[in-house]
Amino acid sequence: MEITIGVQNLAREVTLDSDQTADEVTKAVREALEGKAALELTDQRGRRVIVPTAAIGYIEIGAETRGRVGFSSL
Repeated sequence: MEITIGVQNLAREVTLDSDQTADEVTKAVREALEGKAALELTDQRGRRVIVPTAAIGYIEIGAETRGRVGFSSL
């Protein structure tokens, strides 16, 4: 699933692909906004993304990814 985080006072967004479900991400965001100092998410490669809660402008949670379609050489 693709997650996009808009950070205040930065021109670029933080985008990551995560194996977490939409419900897990939503729960993490709610917990962070209710009093934690930072939002911490993990991407598909195991890297952690930590964003200070006070700097979060918006969070966009995309649809869960399904099997990717691609082309290969024969």
